[in-house]
Amino acid sequence: EYRGKQGINMQEYESSVLEQYDMDVRSTRKIRGAVLCDTDQGFYLVKEVTVSSERLGAISELYEYLGTQEWCSVDQLIKNREGNYISALENGDKYIVKRWFSGRECDIRKSGEILDAAGMLAKFHLIMRRKMEHPVSEAESIAEEYKKHNRELKKVRSYIRKSSPKTEFEMEFLKSFDEMFQWAQSAGDMLDESDYRQLYQSSREENSLTHGDYNYHNIIMDTGDRKNTLLAVTNFDKFRQDIQVEDFYYFLRKVMEKNGWKERLGDSMINAYSAVKPLTGQEIEYLKIRLVYPEKFWKTANAYYHSNKAWMPAKSIEKLGIAIRQTKEKERFLKNVFGVVL
Repeated sequence: EYRGKQGINMQEYESSVLEQYDMDVRSTRKIRGAVLCDTDQGFYLVKEVTVSSERLGAISELYEYLGTQEWCSVDQLIKNREGNYISALENGDKYIVKRWFSGRECDIRKSGEILDAAGMLAKFHLIMRRKMEHPVSEAESIAEEYKKHNRELKKVRSYIRKSSPKTEFEMEFLKSFDEMFQWAQSAGDMLDESDYRQLYQSSREENSLTHGDYNYHNIIMDTGDRKNTLLAVTNFDKFRQDIQVEDFYYFLRKVMEKNGWKERLGDSMINAYSAVKPLTGQEIEYLKIRLVYPEKFWKTANAYYHSNKAWMPAKSIEKLGIAIRQTKEKERFLKNVFGVVL
């Protein structure tokens, strides 16, 4: 039996949250920070509210709009009997309920599913250009983000240099720092020389929205008669106003990291996206620059700096090693697919 925060068990979820909705619950189980409910009306997800009421208003507005598009299937926020999206428990905890799906996550090792997902993202981008009634968060400037990341990398290096004795993680970081920081600086230089600001401004003028977290966890595949068919795109909670190809960069990078930067797969993903929403020269340049930055190396180093440094989990050492080892593969990919030579 699953027990959540403050010892709330499944039955208490049903009586305290789900009784506020018109549905009969058959069974419940925990999945990725939420509770999946099999009901007489299909699958629903119960999840704690982690955003402000204003932000939830923007999310519900987007979901209501996407729900009018017959060709796409997305999870939907459900109103309770009182007509509200938020349902509260007696202790003050707040929850939302979403319509959900019985399929499985997209398999990042199956190229067919990856290409379907890339094409689906492009279709979403075509319709996600609209003026929202609720305030929408805007992405931070990538130029500022790179400067911030670079400062953080230097801070980590300075800290490790002073530490003694050094752990395996720390020695590996110092050994690879110069090479990885060169990648970081190159990305910043390329960004300064690009049309990035113009692209960013155009995205604002066009009210371009992004999913904000487009990865294989949020792409549901059908497990019924139409096996390996994309069923739904979920979790638009992090949507924001931004350059839309940022979504594609994030998805492409995640897939490439899991597949050893295979050129053929990456090129096919770009073609699958472009077949639906052709990438402009500015967008291709932006995509290239985003891929040059050593994101995984920075992320792992930053996590180390804000963790208990006396004990580093093996997973962190492994992640750092992968980020460093894959640099040659990524270098080849960027050269052969984008013509980048650093």
